[in-house]
Amino acid sequence: MAPNSGFAILLRSPWWVSFAIAAAIVLACGALLPAHIAPFAAVGAVPIAVIGCIAAWRQWRAPGAARVQAALQAAGAMPWREFADSLERAWRAEGQQVQRTDGRSSDLRITKDGKTVLVAARRWKAASHGVEPLRELQAAVQREGARAGVYVALSGTVSENARSFARDNGLVLLEGDALAALLLKAGAKDA
Repeated sequence: MAPNSGFAILLRSPWWVSFAIAAAIVLACGALLPAHIAPFAAVGAVPIAVIGCIAAWRQWRAPGAARVQAALQAAGAMPWREFADSLERAWRAEGQQVQRTDGRSSDLRITKDGKTVLVAARRWKAASHGVEPLRELQAAVQREGARAGVYVALSGTVSENARSFARDNGLVLLEGDALAALLLKAGAKDA
């Protein structure tokens, strides 16, 4: 799905927005169309209501702000080996195979359905994240024929140049809420 399509935007919006739009469509159909046609036209609101249900389900299952902050703080207090173990557990919980790499530009190799993704996570506590580690990761992705690369940034700031480089080269920046959600999966697996 395109990231800026109407359905993608509704999935990112609060759940009630989709239901409000669906209700507005139904009301407009009832008010503007002849009575024998209105019910058939109102069926067009069903996909939007379904998107509202999906958004509600996702938002209900999403961790709260306090849990996200606690997960990020706990990760910030971990030494490298423990942090890497948490990432491995989380990705294994998603059904992926994880191997440690000994390369300078990547730390983990994730494989699922024959597709490989390289992960650079060793600089997770850096105060700032620039383009150079992303260039190294991109070179490793190309060298190993991996499908993609993931760069983990727990703390610090990712420069705009680094964000542009990642976007232009198909690299994923794993940070903030997405990183916390992944780490919470590792914690749930332990419980």
